[in-house]
Amino acid sequence: MLALPLRLGAHWPAVQKPLISTSTRWFVFPYPRNVSLNGNSPRDHFDRNVSRIPANSTSLTAKANDFVSVSLPKDSPLFGLEDLLVSFILGKKRATEVSHLVWKSVVQKGDTVIDATCGNGHDTLAMLKMVADESCKGSVYGLDVQEAALQKTSSLLEESVSPSEKELIQLFSKCHSKMYEVLPKDTSVRLVAFNLGYLPGGDKTIVTQSETTLKALEVAKSIMVPGGLISLVVYVGHPGGWEELKTIRDFISKLSVEKWICYEFQTVDRSWSPILIFLFKKC
Repeated sequence: MLALPLRLGAHWPAVQKPLISTSTRWFVFPYPRNVSLNGNSPRDHFDRNVSRIPANSTSLTAKANDFVSVSLPKDSPLFGLEDLLVSFILGKKRATEVSHLVWKSVVQKGDTVIDATCGNGHDTLAMLKMVADESCKGSVYGLDVQEAALQKTSSLLEESVSPSEKELIQLFSKCHSKMYEVLPKDTSVRLVAFNLGYLPGGDKTIVTQSETTLKALEVAKSIMVPGGLISLVVYVGHPGGWEELKTIRDFISKLSVEKWICYEFQTVDRSWSPILIFLFKKC
């Protein structure tokens, strides 16, 4: 199924709130100009129906086979990554794989980045490889509330990076809502990444919470450098998962369209699959 955009920035600035609902299995792909919908372009369909499509409508649908050619505007921060994103939508790419490739289009050598939920450490490691340069500049701050997660992250880094690279990483046993406590004053950050839910292979009763995630997003917003990215992989198949997603969407709906470009993606017909959200701060 195809959902209309969550936020389209300069393309359709009149759209201020999401046209999606947690009760439907829609994914969002802003401005898919070449997708066929009953012979009409998505924009034509949108222009005619935006005022009367309810949030829980399932009237706008498209089959997976319709996604033959999809293009984004050249000024989109995701321009050139359409095939990758469609592969995720069709269930052919994992959320983490897509996230890492999107990060690479944003992060530069020597940048400061934050892994707000270390988990098993794979995101932390990917970030390090992106920021580390020959002069050993760049900084990665990793946070998690679970000691088990930090231990797994430390073990992965121990076996995967050089001693000089390891010096660029700092791990903290802290909630992501307190990331401001670990950053030097006036630090600007290129990327803040969240992997929301529970620790894979860990205690499934320990999950991220809507309240602290909202606080963390506010912090991430305040420290983000122009051209930077807030990246979220949101798992909803646990108690509180849908509520956390709603909190995130409410946060996004209040972002300025003059300053932020926001995208949300979900795999076709898999309501419990992870949801990808990218919040780009305009330059």
